[in-house]
Amino acid sequence: MKSFFKYLLATIVGVLLSFLLIFLIMMGIAGSMVSSADKAVEVKDNSILYMDLKNEIVDRASSNPFETLDLATFEPQKNLGLNEILKAIAKAKDDPRIKGILLEFDVVNAGAATTGEIREALREFKESGKFVVSYSDTYSQKAYYLASVADSIYLNPEGMVEWLGLRSEIMFYKKALEKLDVEPQIIRHGKFKSAVEPFMSERMSPENREQTLTYLSSIWGSWVDEISKSRNIAVAELNRLADNMEVYDGKSCMKSKLVDSLIYKDQLLEKLKAFTGIPENRNLNTVTLEKYFKVPPVQKTAFSKNKIAVIYAQGEIGMGDGSNTAIGSEGLSKAIRQARRDSTIKAIVFRINSPGGSALASEVIWREVELAGQAKPLVVSMGDVAASGGYYIASPATTILASPTTITGSIGVFGLFFNLQKTLDKKLGINVDVVKTNAHSDFFSMFRPMTAEEKAVGQRFVEQTYQTFIGHVSQGRGIPVERVDEIGQGRVWSGANAKEIKLVDDFGGLTAAIKLAAEKANLDTYRLVELPKQKSPFEELLKGFTTEAKAMLVKDDLGKGYKYYNRVMQMVENQGVQARIPYDVEVY
Repeated sequence: MKSFFKYLLATIVGVLLSFLLIFLIMMGIAGSMVSSADKAVEVKDNSILYMDLKNEIVDRASSNPFETLDLATFEPQKNLGLNEILKAIAKAKDDPRIKGILLEFDVVNAGAATTGEIREALREFKESGKFVVSYSDTYSQKAYYLASVADSIYLNPEGMVEWLGLRSEIMFYKKALEKLDVEPQIIRHGKFKSAVEPFMSERMSPENREQTLTYLSSIWGSWVDEISKSRNIAVAELNRLADNMEVYDGKSCMKSKLVDSLIYKDQLLEKLKAFTGIPENRNLNTVTLEKYFKVPPVQKTAFSKNKIAVIYAQGEIGMGDGSNTAIGSEGLSKAIRQARRDSTIKAIVFRINSPGGSALASEVIWREVELAGQAKPLVVSMGDVAASGGYYIASPATTILASPTTITGSIGVFGLFFNLQKTLDKKLGINVDVVKTNAHSDFFSMFRPMTAEEKAVGQRFVEQTYQTFIGHVSQGRGIPVERVDEIGQGRVWSGANAKEIKLVDDFGGLTAAIKLAAEKANLDTYRLVELPKQKSPFEELLKGFTTEAKAMLVKDDLGKGYKYYNRVMQMVENQGVQARIPYDVEVY
């Protein structure tokens, strides 16, 4: 017995010491990051701003160094914030030390609209007379779309440009659920509300196929049109190249005029030295995008007591405080309320990048947005996606701006409940019994099917929520309810399509939204404040490191399969009435 307690005590002490060691290591990493962030960055004359965009680009990156920590190497894979990227490009435009920008990437880890905003910022940068050059061993379609804004596009002689057109792939789980004896119980409104199709069908419905082809064609059309203008290649020719797969190697890329020259990296460096006036025997002066974030602006603006609040809404919508990657009704509502009540904040830019989520949480946020819009100018800036619940919370805004490639609309509601009774019984030999005080006390149980009466109640609730949804849109957009119902039904639209049907007022990114908000508030000078206020790395560490670490471990194990696992888990966790886009839209 003594030996047992001795080993038990030793185990407990060992575990505690391990946790202490890990904690000290994490604190050391955090301290190192904080100290490195404070180091001054030197920008030499005749420098080039280097942009590789290899990390994921979000609207606003987290200040928490552990959120994207690789647990295998203990190296952070920090996300890039679109807000910081746009600021850096604008800053470089006015910086006499920066002579140009070098783009070097084969893929862009961002959505279509985000990529478009960066492209527009680079186009404005070129107006200063400075150069933009792009180089890569290969270009994905999205990477090429961004690179096409450059004055010169260079490609490795053995490289290629992916140029095939856009596609959408949806994974269906109906047969898998049948094999597991899992019964999805679905209640929905809208013939296009296809969020639940993967659980009830083996292929896309005609309505879903129609809407998907419509918005994919719209996004492709926007890309091709912009590339046509910058590269002076006819739209018909670009489509012909894609249809016939005529672009497959460096020589065909040159022949089609997609690229300007086939060169190696050393040859690129010599060209850049010539562009910047650096002698051949000296190193090129470059500064990375991440380092340039820390460089103060050359032109300092006068202090202003007037502010414009930029409120970020990123991720799925749910109840609670939320996080850097998920919208919480309480946390976001608090930020909107703060901006509304602060007399020094003269206007609000509400940046939305969300596929939707909880209908109730969307309603809570909607109310705060409505009140804020009544108090001061409020402009919505839509990112890659602002659909379903994401559009729900946008609808009261004074003005809504979007990119032509933004995924929006999806005005619809559905309810999803899983019945695991047969799974437990047939697969695991587990039976569940229940004691209840009333007939429907176990209405939301996962261990029995819903009755006809319960399904009727659920349908009434979904219909009621849908009517509330289209009523909000009708009120906010000044469109008759009947018309909102026509363009609703859960249908997904591109930003270009949405403008035609008045769900969106105009095209523009985050920068354009800020300028418009300033105009509406009659502000010549102003400061930007970003909300919700981000917690310090140490606060985030104490709050949620365990959850984040778990997610990172699963992501590391599953690799590319993680997105499918995560999608299923989200649907399981978010059972109930949802206002969510049909699926995760990724454009390559």
